[in-house]
Amino acid sequence: LAAPPERRDLEAHLGTYWLSRLGIVALIIGIAYLITYRFGELGMLARVGAGYLLSAGLGAFGLWLARRHELFGRIVFGGGLALAYFVTYALHFIPAVRVIDSQVLALVLLAGFVVAIVTIAHRMQSETVAGIALFLGLHTGMLSDITAFTLLSTTLLAAGALFFLVRNRWVIVPLSSLVAVYSTHVVWAVRTGHMAPGAPEDDRLLLSLGFLALYFLLFSVALLARPRDLPLRASLAFTLLNWAGLVSLGAYEVSQEQDSHLFSFLLIVAVAQGVAAAVARMQRAPVALAHAYLALGAVTLALAMPARYEDVALVAAWTVTGLVAGLASRGVGSPVLRGVGVLILFVALAACEWETPGRLTLLAGLVVAFVLVERGGTVRVPGLPEPEARTLFTAACAVGAGLSLVALVGARMPAGLITLGWVIAAFLLFGVGFAVRERWYRLAALAVMGLALVRLVLVDVARLPPDQRVLTFILLGVMLLVVSFTYTRLRDRRG
Repeated sequence: LAAPPERRDLEAHLGTYWLSRLGIVALIIGIAYLITYRFGELGMLARVGAGYLLSAGLGAFGLWLARRHELFGRIVFGGGLALAYFVTYALHFIPAVRVIDSQVLALVLLAGFVVAIVTIAHRMQSETVAGIALFLGLHTGMLSDITAFTLLSTTLLAAGALFFLVRNRWVIVPLSSLVAVYSTHVVWAVRTGHMAPGAPEDDRLLLSLGFLALYFLLFSVALLARPRDLPLRASLAFTLLNWAGLVSLGAYEVSQEQDSHLFSFLLIVAVAQGVAAAVARMQRAPVALAHAYLALGAVTLALAMPARYEDVALVAAWTVTGLVAGLASRGVGSPVLRGVGVLILFVALAACEWETPGRLTLLAGLVVAFVLVERGGTVRVPGLPEPEARTLFTAACAVGAGLSLVALVGARMPAGLITLGWVIAAFLLFGVGFAVRERWYRLAALAVMGLALVRLVLVDVARLPPDQRVLTFILLGVMLLVVSFTYTRLRDRRG
């Protein structure tokens, strides 16, 4: 008999894996604060020598430990590399420790040190060393004021991490770098005035958006260079985080400075997602990755609409966006894009509840949009049989069309004839179901009819005036008989 798989000891995992990493993070941050607050009291040579001596000692200690405990020693060695990077960073960017006045020289030294970290980690083939060194390097830069040159230094570190994504296909290091790079920008965003101090607001905004565009481009190019070599889940996580960082930070920056340009910014991001989807197709990336780019593009368009439109125009814009996304999904074979299109239509339907003028036209348009998206055809869902995939989308569209129709007819009925409005909506929904030969519309109609009957018995019988009660029951009976007769004819034809 095969031996049962060995269960991982949670206590041992926490003690060996997480405590070592948390310990080196705390140690490096503590030394970084020591350098920031105390090294200014030393002479110039003492500042440089003491900083590099500490980092060299920590790195040497890590190499010595690695002879007996390889993983633990490499964690400490990576911390030594990160500390050396911070010392190099502090020589210009931290005023209390400043030794180098030239910003260009400081950036050249930082770039050289990033190359050194990448080279050492690559030769050691150690993702641990690369991750610890680059992650700590990225975060120690956040201990001082965030300036344009801080963002340049984080970009250099991100480029180093992306080398490992392209060359070694390591995932954890680039993902943590992506989070750290955008986190640095978040810290700067809440500390306004430190970046390009004294510059006009327009220049400051362009500088910030330029860095965000550079981050997005770097991470996208690295991901799409050899997309088939990466695990699909990692690629999708990379794509989603990169989009979320660009959209959230960029939208915040633009809205803070020039709210009128928010629509244009989000529109450009949506186009960029479309371009990335096209590149993914050209690079023969997994189909799901290209579909993710398209879906994020549609979501970005939906997010852009409130920045340009209001009230009735906003609901109409969401309806058109959802309709276009749903219909385009057939051409590109993207179930994700179709799902996003249906979701946007539901958002437009929910927004209709707050709109009084033009509500009837909007609801009528939504009924048509849901039916058109459903009639757009089947899109294959990976891992899901075609009948089940079609059922999923058809049911959602039928529910959306049903709700839109109920709201449309209900809005036209007097207050005392709401139940009759529901019955008429169900009757129309039956008509749609029979016309397109789709049972989900008829099932939705049966559900609406059932709710109408419940309301009629529990509410309307006691409250309606005699004339309205007579009208409601007569029309309900006629419609039920018409629907039942239609079912009977269809059954006889099939027989």
